[in-house]
This record gives sequence, structure tokens and C-alpha cells, in this order.
Amino acid sequence: MALMELASLEKSLGFKKANKYSTQGNNKTPILQSNKGAPLIGLVTIASHLVQEAAQPELLGRTAEQRAVVRQWLEYRVTQLDGCPKEDIRSILKELNQYLEDKVYLAGSDFTLADILLYYGVHHIMADLSVQEKEQHMNLSRWFDHIQHYPGIRQHLPLVVVLRNRLYTGGHH
Repeated sequence: MALMELASLEKSLGFKKANKYSTQGNNKTPILQSNKGAPLIGLVTIASHLVQEAAQPELLGRTAEQRAVVRQWLEYRVTQLDGCPKEDIRSILKELNQYLEDKVYLAGSDFTLADILLYYGVHHIMADLSVQEKEQHMNLSRWFDHIQHYPGIRQHLPLVVVLRNRLYTGGHH
């Protein structure tokens, strides 16, 4: 899964030539072998490196505080969301929904790498939710729908239908 996410991230960042990745361990941790030295290991490490290589450091945050928030959400992705037991998914959805209550993006008003990787991480969960469950998590559903329509982000992933009649009132979208 992480290898497809990294390939999608590369495309969205405008890389012309795809990097070669391998994996290690039972968790299939991604590895990027660099010509310049030691291999880079882990989704967040490699994704952050790709953002820097693409000369788009704003995706890592514009201010020190925003960079810390981005790192926090990237860490959340790999420590809380990845490998989350099915019985804990509901609490994660509730937590994300509450957090996004007054936010457009995870790190405030700017689209960042945190939005991209969390979108990839929750896509399979959101795809499995019923319409009623999406409505119970309206803030998360609103954020998810916004990110999936962000240019170049969805890539190979199927579009997840989110009914807008309850999520978007007053024709704002």
C-alpha cells in the first residue's frame, strides 16, 4: 500500500521519473535506495524527502508551528491509523471528525503533506462507510471529499461518493 502511495505522491509532485522502492519486514516498510548515500526508510521519511526534492517545502508547513502540526499528523498516520485494529476505527473516525470541525486542512488553512498521506490512509475506510456513517462524520467527510478533488491527489484510487446535500448547505461547494 505504501509503495502505491509514494508513487501517487511522486506523480502529484510532478516527478517525471519514478523512484525504485523496496520493502522490508512484515509491515512492508518502504525503502528508497538513494544514489547519494544511505537508504531512506519509512513512509514519512521518504514522503518528506520527495517534497524537498520537488522543491515544494510549503507542503511540510510554512511556519515552525505548522511544520510541527504536519509532523504530528504524519506521525499519527503511521502510529495510530496504519495497522489500526478494526474495533478501533470508530474512535479514530470520531477523533478526526472532531479535530476537523473548524478546519479546512489538518494543519490549518494550508494544504500539506499531512492531508495527502492521511487521505491515502483513510481512503479504504471511507470507501467502506455507509451514507449514514459518512453523515455521522460530516467534518471528516467534508475534508475527505475536498482532498479527493484536489488536483492530482486521488490518482489511482476510486472516487468515494459523499452526498453533498447534508454536508454542503447553501451551495458553497
